[in-house]
Amino acid sequence: MPLILTLVFVLREGQVLLGLKKRGFGQGLWNGFGGKVNLADGETIIQGAVRELQEESGLIGNNLEKVAILNFQFEKDMGKYTDLEIHVFKTSTFEGEIIESEEMLPKWYNISDIPYKEMWPDDAIWYPVMFAGKLFTADIKFSDEKTMISHKITEVLSFE
Repeated sequence: MPLILTLVFVLREGQVLLGLKKRGFGQGLWNGFGGKVNLADGETIIQGAVRELQEESGLIGNNLEKVAILNFQFEKDMGKYTDLEIHVFKTSTFEGEIIESEEMLPKWYNISDIPYKEMWPDDAIWYPVMFAGKLFTADIKFSDEKTMISHKITEVLSFE
C-alpha cells in the first residue's frame, strides 16, 4: 500500500509560493508544501493538506482545489517506502503570515521563473500541466531520488 501524502501550491497574481526543503526527504529541493496524512488518526486528505501547509509555511489555505494525484514508485528503497500517492492541491485563497519553519524556507516565484534545476526531475513535466489549469494523474518511476526512469500523465475530468 502506498504512503499517502499531500502537496499544496499557493498562487497569487502569476506567482507560486515554493519552499526550500531544509531537512529529510527531498532536502535541498524547492517544492510545494505538504507531507504525510495521519490516516490512522482519522485525518482526511484535505485536512492533512491544510495542516501541512500551515505547519510548513504559516498560511491557512482556504478552498483547496485538488488538481492531481501523483503516483511515485522508487526502485531503490528510500527508507520506509517505495510507493507514494501524492494528492496535489492549489489555492489562491489563504490567510496568515508566511513564516520559515524548521522544515521549509518559503519564497514567491514568478511562474515563468520556477527553479526547475533545483527541484525533483519530474516537476518540469507536470507543473506546466497544473499551471495550465488541467486536472490529471501521473505515474512516475524513479530508480533513486535523482533519476527518473519513466512518466505518464493522464488528464481527467474530475476527482469526485
